[in-house]
Amino acid sequence: MLKNKSTYSKDVILVMAASFFFMFSTMFINPLINGYAKNLGANSSFAGLIVGIMSVASMILRPVAGNLTDRFSKYQLSFIGGILIFVGVVGYVLAPSSGWLLLFRLINGIGYVLCTVCMTTWLALLVPRAHVGKAMGFYGLMNALAMALAPAISINLYQKIGYRPALIFSAVAALLMISVIQFVGNRGKVIQKSKAKTSEHFQIIQVKVLPVALLTTLFALPYFVTQADIVTYVEQKHVSVATGAYFLIYAVVLLVIRILLKNLFDTVAFGRWFWISWMATGIYIILLAVMDNNLEMGLAAAGMAIGYGVIYSVLQSTALLLAPADQQGLASATFYLGLDIAMSFGPIISGFIDSLLPIKYFYPVELLLLPLAFLVYSLYCKRLNHAIDHH
Repeated sequence: MLKNKSTYSKDVILVMAASFFFMFSTMFINPLINGYAKNLGANSSFAGLIVGIMSVASMILRPVAGNLTDRFSKYQLSFIGGILIFVGVVGYVLAPSSGWLLLFRLINGIGYVLCTVCMTTWLALLVPRAHVGKAMGFYGLMNALAMALAPAISINLYQKIGYRPALIFSAVAALLMISVIQFVGNRGKVIQKSKAKTSEHFQIIQVKVLPVALLTTLFALPYFVTQADIVTYVEQKHVSVATGAYFLIYAVVLLVIRILLKNLFDTVAFGRWFWISWMATGIYIILLAVMDNNLEMGLAAAGMAIGYGVIYSVLQSTALLLAPADQQGLASATFYLGLDIAMSFGPIISGFIDSLLPIKYFYPVELLLLPLAFLVYSLYCKRLNHAIDHH
């Protein structure tokens, strides 16, 4: 596959912009779908099923998306994914009852799976392999900004104009994603070589990327627990902090970090990033455990930007570097499978913790993830640290 010499070519910028729009569209829906389902007549259990079905679909369909990505044009699959996201959101707007939301949530989820896997792989094809880490750093930043801004905007809009009109903004974002990718010149077509053909066998995961998926799950669990439960956690502790600013602070700090680090993602071995993020994760979990003012909350958000935000991009680029060139889609799918597991089971595990233990133990229990992450890294440190040599 021919690649542009510049890391930030027109095609790279367009794919990054498109990734922002599709992630914005998806994350815009997440804070509203539970309440909207109940508004349409769903009881709490069915509303929970509607919310969670997208993550379940993601886990099941990741391998399918990975195999498809290694066989077909990244543009074609991203276009189909964007259309499915748009159809799903329009379905939400027009749904006459909560039962229809389950169907459109599945359609939305299939589109989300295709876009996440295909666009990550597409971007990796557009940059020199020596700059994959740098590109993934800013690609992850686009996703992080979308994940921080979309929920804040959607909640404010819903409160002013209601569910259905607010959901239209998500559909517009999906349309923008579909429009932007039309201008990408390199469509990410698969080029077969006589002695290096893409495997014809269906594979569930890229085995070399398995330790990356495990670490992704362990580092992402506290992130998704916090995303789902920080408001109720603060309410139960009777602490007066501006929780609405937490992920905005996270996004701003992450933006600064990514700008400052620049090319270091491509020149520093995995181990150094691991230890920095490992220690930062411990610090932000402790800060959330003792938090009783906005300063501690802000420091926790900054710690999360270092502990999760940095390692996210490192893990994503490491997954691509560990896999053969003809299995980049499967590598991306394996990485995102680790993320799906954290997204699905994080809130479930936190629910059990909350029901079994006093609220003061809610975050300290999550410190158990650190020795597990250390164990995985110890077992696979040689493979992970040598990934940088595959540039």
